[in-house]
Amino acid sequence: MCNVDVFVDLDDGSRWSATVFTVTEVERLMATWAGSDEALGGRYFWVSDGLIVRDPGIDNITHVIAGLIDNDEFSAIFQRLDGD
Repeated sequence: MCNVDVFVDLDDGSRWSATVFTVTEVERLMATWAGSDEALGGRYFWVSDGLIVRDPGIDNITHVIAGLIDNDEFSAIFQRLDGD
């Protein structure tokens, strides 16, 4: 798992989303875009609700999300879906 849309339902009833990429996946996408018109030929990568993690896999992504919740950085990265 190196590129996935994630939805998180918190205990307070709020619902959140983000797209999680690994560093390797970002490099792969940028290389794919090189020589094209996309992202100025792969010279940049941007996504509004994106989270880049070092290691692939559901377990790693779950640990990162739990850490973001624990250290109160979660809401700065994930997009709230329920409008509150």
